[in-house]
Amino acid sequence: MTDPKPMTSELFTADPSAHVFNGKLYVYPSHDRETDIQDNDNGDQYDMNDYHVFSMPSVSGPVTDHGVALTAADIPWVGKQLWAPDAASKNGKYYLYFPARDKEGVFRVGVAESDKPEGPFKPDPEPIKGSYSIDPASFVDDDGQAYLYFGGIWGGQLQCWRTGEFKKDAYETMEASGDEPALSPRVAKLSEDMHSFASEVQDVKILDPSTGKEIHASDHKRRFFEAAWLHKYNGKYYFSYSTGDTHLLAYAIGDSPLGPFTYQDKILEPVKGWTTHHSIVEFESKWYLFYHDTSLSGKNHLRCVKIRELVYDAEGKIKLKEPQPKVEGE
Repeated sequence: MTDPKPMTSELFTADPSAHVFNGKLYVYPSHDRETDIQDNDNGDQYDMNDYHVFSMPSVSGPVTDHGVALTAADIPWVGKQLWAPDAASKNGKYYLYFPARDKEGVFRVGVAESDKPEGPFKPDPEPIKGSYSIDPASFVDDDGQAYLYFGGIWGGQLQCWRTGEFKKDAYETMEASGDEPALSPRVAKLSEDMHSFASEVQDVKILDPSTGKEIHASDHKRRFFEAAWLHKYNGKYYFSYSTGDTHLLAYAIGDSPLGPFTYQDKILEPVKGWTTHHSIVEFESKWYLFYHDTSLSGKNHLRCVKIRELVYDAEGKIKLKEPQPKVEGE
């Protein structure tokens, strides 16, 4: 098949979180902007400072940009870098979860509320107590209980939280090493008002199907790096994520939103750019993968959102509906 067109070419967008609200598709991406900062493993080149919300009546468009929904200047605790967000709806309200560096340079997760899915969103004056790292992903289960998943290694600082407290010196280790499990993403239950944690933060365990043990730190093609996402299909919970430096999207399946999850397979092979970040959503009885690449700009920090249809086989395994285009140079 041919490569899908970008969702929009008016702005550089990345890290798309897609949801269906009020019969429409809403997409909550990062907003990439031009910078002279050179690429580095700290992620300084990803210097985003606001969020736009997009909506579509159908997957083929048209796409509406609802404008700026939240800016760094609106949020008292933020120092810089509004990275990948997500949104949720409960109790007739809409919630935007976002990571950013605080004034001391530590990534935290904040929440902002709106009466409308497109915002604007009013942020809480402080980050969520007990939150850290990046890439929040919200999931509201059928019973109304909401969860927040988060975490990312390397620039996302998850490696600094091995003890439950921030250890700045641990940043340089980047991730787990030696004969040990990979660093786990995190999850906590959200309170009824969606503004705080209602449980302790715990590890999301991703298991090797052949051993039943956690994915090993050396297994960079299957271990978690960043970009947690959870969706539910036929009573099972699908936890998907990016493998980072191996540039894959992978997924695991479990019987509980808290895990453990057993690794299944890849969803997406490498695309143009350093890595990708995604969401999975059902809309009008079909399933879609939202992701990003750098096909518009050719620069790692200037990305564009794309959409592919997904299908499930008889065993509940995820497949792209059509073969993925080959990336030039592979």
